[in-house]
Amino acid sequence: MFLFPIGDAPNPRNFRPWVTWGLIALNVAVYLFITLPASMMTPDPRDPAFLAYARWLLQQANAPIPPRQILAQVSLWDVLVFTHGYRSAHPSLGTLFTAMFMHANLAHVGGNMLFLWIYGDNVEHRLGRLRYLLTYLGTGAVATLVYALVTGPSDTPLVGASGAISGLLGFYFLAFPRNRVKLFVFLFPFVMDVILVNARFVLGAFVLFDNLLPFLASRGSGGGVAYGAHLGGFLAGLAVAWWAARHHRWRPRDTHRADRARYALDRAKRYLAAGQPVAAYHHLLEVIEAAPRSAEAREARALLARILAEAPRA
Repeated sequence: MFLFPIGDAPNPRNFRPWVTWGLIALNVAVYLFITLPASMMTPDPRDPAFLAYARWLLQQANAPIPPRQILAQVSLWDVLVFTHGYRSAHPSLGTLFTAMFMHANLAHVGGNMLFLWIYGDNVEHRLGRLRYLLTYLGTGAVATLVYALVTGPSDTPLVGASGAISGLLGFYFLAFPRNRVKLFVFLFPFVMDVILVNARFVLGAFVLFDNLLPFLASRGSGGGVAYGAHLGGFLAGLAVAWWAARHHRWRPRDTHRADRARYALDRAKRYLAAGQPVAAYHHLLEVIEAAPRSAEAREARALLARILAEAPRA
């Protein structure tokens, strides 16, 4: 069976997540205009960055490699990753942040941007644009430092936005306990559907099965996947959400309650249209619970009265 997240609900209405869109655009632009062209270009053999990378390759190979063979197998992108990716043996403040916007391939950038698109708008709406951007960058930096602490000094460069995005997932986990994630379910040829699953269940499974267990099984090495960075970012996001709630540093909870009420009312109307009043009844109760004094709650009460009036009597 194939499970794939394609969205979440509810989402803030009349809100444009400019920072989220900007981060996605920047990551995609780096991939399209730097990663792809550089991966098809040969580096200058006189470039000091190439020479440093070649020396590291020779150390890794533990055997003499002809210079022409190195030049034939190395692209300019490899040199850029070695120079601007984060290397825990030679850490720098610059690479701590440049590494967040570099991705190894299309699947890498595509998967990360999908998660940012799904979860980022709610977090941006809750925190506000500036705090959201600082949270993204800050949890991304923490994720990288946790990875470096786990793996120890290494010249193998770390790249990708997954640490920062894991930070947003950690924040989302704590701040949106009743949100649901839309999962595309595919089991050819029997099942092809979209289901709604509680966000905490989905994110908990992501942490446990996709990161913690592989991290423990690989003893922190990861085998090309930075599980330590994902876990570090997620924990950092949890810490930010806890601090923000404690010190009232996010938008009022009433804003989110209104979004929940609108979403539940929309679901109730769909169930009514489909001739399922019992399912609609439970969603209408959720509307009233989420925002009891809202226009949505008044409409929900009117619909509840209609359902009860039309219910068969014994």
